[in-house]
Amino acid sequence: MVSQLSKSQSLSESKPDKLGDLQTEIFYPENDGNPMSDNTKQFRWILTIQQNIDWLYANNPDVFVAGDLLWYPVQGNNKIAAAPDTMVVFGRPKGDRGSYKQWLEGDLAPQVVFELLSPSNSRVEMSKKLLFYSLYDVEEYYVYDPDTNDLEIWIRGDRSLDSISAVHNWVSPRLGIRFDISDELQIYRPDGTKFYSYIEISQMLEQERDRADLAAQQLAEMAAQLQQYRDRFGDL
Repeated sequence: MVSQLSKSQSLSESKPDKLGDLQTEIFYPENDGNPMSDNTKQFRWILTIQQNIDWLYANNPDVFVAGDLLWYPVQGNNKIAAAPDTMVVFGRPKGDRGSYKQWLEGDLAPQVVFELLSPSNSRVEMSKKLLFYSLYDVEEYYVYDPDTNDLEIWIRGDRSLDSISAVHNWVSPRLGIRFDISDELQIYRPDGTKFYSYIEISQMLEQERDRADLAAQQLAEMAAQLQQYRDRFGDL
């Protein structure tokens, strides 16, 4: 979300005043006071996208993936900020952050941003977000409405973010993931594996445990039968 933030919130940076001998505190909040999501469907999609991209780059220490983290692109101005539902920064190390202050991050802006729509998002709000991400050098911007299965994609052109008309089976230049909107949105990793939800992953783990338990039981039964054979007939 794009925010206008008050000076009373926390995290600060010192900045010389006009006289040069006094210090004025610049506060960089870690929370804009808005909820991460408005409903369960939006939250589920935010979690699925953020966690699956994080998983995709789990072995790359220089890809930072975050959800609902305040991003400050301009040093000294705490009123210019956004908290994308998911953002991906190539070239920055993993690790916990209270906010993303771009001037402390090699001046690297997030290259990829996702926003998940809810009924409360207005056209004016989304226009402001598009302007913000275009102004502050986002390369790929994805907006998905889970209620209508509508996907909008914006890609960096010469000077701004340009809309992509053919979004079905679009492949992200940065992430290599594919977007299938033939039914409900499905996102696929470069190896063809789909983005799984938390529930789907839990179910698969449970199935794997059940298979492992069954295999262990069958192995124990085979071992018992072999022992019975040896007790009766001896070793071959």
